[in-house]
Amino acid sequence: MTLEKDSDKAVGFSRRAFVIGSLQGAFLVLLGGRLAWLQTVEGNKYKTLAENNRINLKMMAPARGQIVDRFGVPFAVNNQNFRVLVIPEQTDDLKESLKKLSHLIKLPEGTIENVLKLAKKSPVYTPIEVTDDLNWQEVATVEVNIPDLPGMSIDAGEVRHYPFADAAAHIIGYVGTASKKDQEGDSDPLLTLPDFQVGKIALERTFDKELRGKAGSSQVEVNVVGREVRELKNAQSLEGERVILSIDAELQRFAQQRLSAERSASAVVMDVHTGEIYALASYPAFDPNYFTGGISHERYEELSGDITFPLTNKAVAGQYPPGSTFKMVTALAALEAGVITEGTVASCPGHYDFGNGRFHCWKAGGHGGMNVVSALSESCDVFFYKLSTELGIKRIAAMARKLGMGDKFDMELKEERGGLVPDEAWKKKKYGEGWHPGETVIASIGQGYMLATPLQLAVMTARIANGAKAVKPWMVGFTGDKPIKRGAWEDLDINPKHMDIIRRGMTRVVNDQRGTGYGARIKEAGMEMAGKSGTAQVKRITKAERAAGVKNEDLAWQFRHHALFVGYAPLENPKYACSVVVEHGVGGSKAAAPIVRDILLMAQQRDPAKKPLVASPAETKEGTNHG
Repeated sequence: MTLEKDSDKAVGFSRRAFVIGSLQGAFLVLLGGRLAWLQTVEGNKYKTLAENNRINLKMMAPARGQIVDRFGVPFAVNNQNFRVLVIPEQTDDLKESLKKLSHLIKLPEGTIENVLKLAKKSPVYTPIEVTDDLNWQEVATVEVNIPDLPGMSIDAGEVRHYPFADAAAHIIGYVGTASKKDQEGDSDPLLTLPDFQVGKIALERTFDKELRGKAGSSQVEVNVVGREVRELKNAQSLEGERVILSIDAELQRFAQQRLSAERSASAVVMDVHTGEIYALASYPAFDPNYFTGGISHERYEELSGDITFPLTNKAVAGQYPPGSTFKMVTALAALEAGVITEGTVASCPGHYDFGNGRFHCWKAGGHGGMNVVSALSESCDVFFYKLSTELGIKRIAAMARKLGMGDKFDMELKEERGGLVPDEAWKKKKYGEGWHPGETVIASIGQGYMLATPLQLAVMTARIANGAKAVKPWMVGFTGDKPIKRGAWEDLDINPKHMDIIRRGMTRVVNDQRGTGYGARIKEAGMEMAGKSGTAQVKRITKAERAAGVKNEDLAWQFRHHALFVGYAPLENPKYACSVVVEHGVGGSKAAAPIVRDILLMAQQRDPAKKPLVASPAETKEGTNHG
């Protein structure tokens, strides 16, 4: 019995061993076949996946450079921007997590729906911005409740901020997300980053490449589906250069506030010797901070539809008939041509008959006998009417261009426009017609086709004040620690005695009781100004309206005359030139002159020229070349 049992056990064991061995053999054959299949048939596929499971190079956006005034006061900076991000794959129920967040902090309307839509379009491991611009209290609230908000985290980024808001909007501009148009012709890979912002207008646009900086890089290990595993190497980005302006921030703010007393106006303040612009204001303006995060359609429509054009920099792009501020040009042209001398006297009966037309002086009863100094002081139209017929448009236009009219100065604001100095050749080309003598008459007092920007009027005033040097305006002194070089200003080749005559006329405008700007004079000793008022016709009052007693101020706002005033100060050794245009302000002496007075007084009291432009330590040794 024992032998039989032992024999049966041996047979059973051999069968089990055979079965197990067979199964093991079959498994090994299957495994070998699978390995052979993977290696020979799908080897290339998995080789590619393995390669993709290594290193990914990620570009890192740099911080944008600051824009500061001549003293280092910031006009454009980068503020920390705390935001909430969510990774959809790390939350069991994205919608529920978003609802929990909305109970902790206030979310903009439609946020939950927008995030859910974006999550459907994006890979589940990609972070999605839920909301931004969180304050410290909101950040703390979210951080404390992070355990109950799966998939969510706080991220600290940067957002462009403009501390002076609308006071410097037209100078500084704003940034916005790089568009396809921005990318055309610009090979910088930074522009391909999602939400990367570039300068859109003004200095942000002009110096965008300098402000932009250089991209950094981060080498990260990623898996086959693109998810980051760990960072291997990091090369820091290079912050953009700091752009340093000639602008005096407080004078700029003051000028903008002073203009706000009017419905629409602009002002320019510049150094008569160096060309430095200390203030360039256009009112009304806009808050560039609205644009950095994406301005709403409603707000943009409100700005673009405003008849006062708050989106336009009227200081460099507004074009107006210069009116009587142009009379210095006509007077200088006549003096240089020998048509008149300082002692030449002409009678003003209140009108000038020429051909079949009668041209009226602003003073109905006339001024009586006038020489060039008194004609400038009291702004006698008839004196200049009579000059024009002997002088001719060609010589008037030539002097206007010499003083900077009709010229684009290629300054840092690309929005600058060139104005217009008409002559025979221009009219022939523009309209295919000849020039009429009567057009010279009205051109002599800055009317007709003649157009000028406030910037050009400031340049004209500076060239008169500085003794006929062809100074040009500028407002950027440094990019980083590199000064922007400027050569010496050319001599305009105008007789100094003739310039002195013009300046004496301008001095009497505001410092003689009969001068048109006497009521706006500066009374502080040593800070007195010289100037010239101007009133530019927008709509001519008909004979019937004049007979009915209709005055210009009775017309609708958009049909009233523009008010202009140009001035410089102080009288001895002039330093500052200022021009102001008040759109539809009716009278230059009443509306524009007091603004010029206040701005020139503030400029002298602050006297920013006493301090150098702020830059690197090397700047104090090298300085700027003002010519």
